[in-house]
Amino acid sequence: MRYDAIDTALAHLADRALELGACVHMPRIGCGPAGGKWSRIEPLVTERLVRRGVRVTVYDHGEG
Repeated sequence: MRYDAIDTALAHLADRALELGACVHMPRIGCGPAGGKWSRIEPLVTERLVRRGVRVTVYDHGEG
């Protein structure tokens, strides 16, 4: 898992969301087959999106 790549992508996403006045809806990115840990990714979402004023909704997708 490349957490630096997720951080960069979230920063770009925030720029675009702010430009469009959009909110972001997403699953727990990077936590499925990629093997990432939400405990490492959630702070990136908070720092890059939420603290910049982007509204974020994260969905949990159940197994099967």
